[in-house]
Amino acid sequence: MIAFAGIGWKIWDGNRAIERNQALLEPFYTPPADIPAKPGTIIRSEPMDDVEVPGGKGYRLLYTSTGFTGEPAAVSGMIFIPTAPAPAEGRKVVAWAHPTTGLADKCAPSRSSHELHDLDVWLDQAMSYGWVVTATDYLGLGTPGPNTYLIGTQEAADVVNSVRAARNFPDSNAGSDWIVWGHSQGGHSALWTGTLADKIAPELKLRGVGAAAPASELTSIVSEQWRTPVGWAIGPDALVSFQDYYGTTKFSDSLSGLGKSDLADLLGECVLDAGVEGLLASKLDGTFFGTNPIQNPAWAQAAVAQTPAPLPASMPVFLSQGTADTIVLSGSNALMQETWCKAGSDMTVQWLGDIDHQHVAMASGSSFIEWANNVFDAKPPKRNCDVPPASPPIAAVVPPENLLVPSVINAPSLGSDAGKPAV
Repeated sequence: MIAFAGIGWKIWDGNRAIERNQALLEPFYTPPADIPAKPGTIIRSEPMDDVEVPGGKGYRLLYTSTGFTGEPAAVSGMIFIPTAPAPAEGRKVVAWAHPTTGLADKCAPSRSSHELHDLDVWLDQAMSYGWVVTATDYLGLGTPGPNTYLIGTQEAADVVNSVRAARNFPDSNAGSDWIVWGHSQGGHSALWTGTLADKIAPELKLRGVGAAAPASELTSIVSEQWRTPVGWAIGPDALVSFQDYYGTTKFSDSLSGLGKSDLADLLGECVLDAGVEGLLASKLDGTFFGTNPIQNPAWAQAAVAQTPAPLPASMPVFLSQGTADTIVLSGSNALMQETWCKAGSDMTVQWLGDIDHQHVAMASGSSFIEWANNVFDAKPPKRNCDVPPASPPIAAVVPPENLLVPSVINAPSLGSDAGKPAV
């Protein structure tokens, strides 16, 4: 009994410490009444003195991005700048897109106690090459705003505008050449950025796209994972984000009774805590969803709409995937590899045996850096589409009637120019 009391005290005291730290950070993350209109404007920044960056310096920042309808929106994130002198032509930029963390403000990477999670293995290499690294939190995570999880147009806008912010950051000497690199949700962000970057910021030059275990084939992932603990971890974030973006509550029709009752609590947790709750619920035969969401027209249409399309051969793509991944199943990205290669995408694929989802970006980070350096130097990466995927592809069966018009979802950009990226 005494041991359990001690554990309970440590958890309570730890949560209190998190609450105190978040309260101290709140003034930084509160946007001004008038957000600067120009995307990429630095609203405020501060050094991250408690974060060790070998060969560089880290800063927390608030910058202008654009919202669902093109309006100015304050987004938080981080920037890392090498300490070595910049080259005359300006520094190359790598824009990092982080994986699923949860939607509560405390889950934003720049507000967490693990700011360098997923970056620490390769960040020092980027600094040694003299590259600036940006790391957006995405709109609504850490700052006020709608939920934007797996909303490709919004993710891309926030990533691109983090690069614009890097160019405006004092003494960064950031140039216009850049590469995007993301993991899981961030892989989804990176792939969408590959499609939209030139439209959002034609003054920048996106040279390549890197994605580690990206949430790419959404219908496959949802169909395979809806009844597993993964549904508890990412289902709530996708649900409320799709509802915010598409303006309909039809997505909640697929929830179980337990999922509906626990939704509010889950949205206040970060992804690991939500995953633990999902494991406990699953042991009691509890699922977040009551039915396969892809059988719901709203989910089917949203999943298809938010699945990134193959990039053209002119845009080099680096894809890494672990075969021990139980979250973004390796078969889903085997399907992506086959689909994109057949479409002519210039893909360099790295299959990692016995690597799970949490560690794939760290395991492939050095390979990505080497690939990115070659892309920046205009050296053709090795395209290996002729090497079969290490896992069999998994394709979802989507009822055709669920994709027929009239659509049950309506994106803010439909029927007007309001949602198109600002330039």
